[in-house]
Amino acid sequence: MANAIKSIVLDKLVAHPDNPNRQSKVNFAKLLHNIERTGRYEPLVVRPCPNKPGLYQIINGHHRCQALAKLGHKAADCVVWDIDDEQTDILLATLNRLGGSDQLGKKLELLKRLKKKLDTGELARLIPHTRKQIERLTNLKLPSAPAKIDAAAFTNPVVFFLDDRQQQIVNEALSLAARSGKEKTRAAQNAAALTRIAEQFLASRPDNPGNT
Repeated sequence: MANAIKSIVLDKLVAHPDNPNRQSKVNFAKLLHNIERTGRYEPLVVRPCPNKPGLYQIINGHHRCQALAKLGHKAADCVVWDIDDEQTDILLATLNRLGGSDQLGKKLELLKRLKKKLDTGELARLIPHTRKQIERLTNLKLPSAPAKIDAAAFTNPVVFFLDDRQQQIVNEALSLAARSGKEKTRAAQNAAALTRIAEQFLASRPDNPGNT
């Protein structure tokens, strides 16, 4: 894949019909303001458009393309990759989902440096944080020594989708399995109840060693 940056007129850029990434209006406004303020943006990733000679299909950068058009730009900086449909589908599924996580200490130092140059309102228009979040983060005091982390304090997200009937059954089961305990939030109560249901199911299986 070549990584040379090429300027391509926006009229020749075509959105991929199966792009799964969607951006909120708030984050799009921040992207728009960033490009307007700095004139800089990450180059789009495109490929020659199948069955449309002379056009390019966007793989990564749909929102940047929209922002540039809204700001009156006539062309966009792009990296052109010559890849097939399978590779394109893989990239569509991953390019917007492979970001790492912030290190809190470095993130706070970065925000504090920015706050010395920009007021909180302006900063909130540029980065993915609200004014209140910026104030809370920049006022946060980190311990001088690394804190001992209790692994049990971290939770793992579990995401699945239910139809109306399934949701009704699950809600009823969670309600019956719920107990008044140390769980303080509804989410924690549901997690504990779901775990108890799973434990009972596993214990009742005929292939469970404890049942032989």
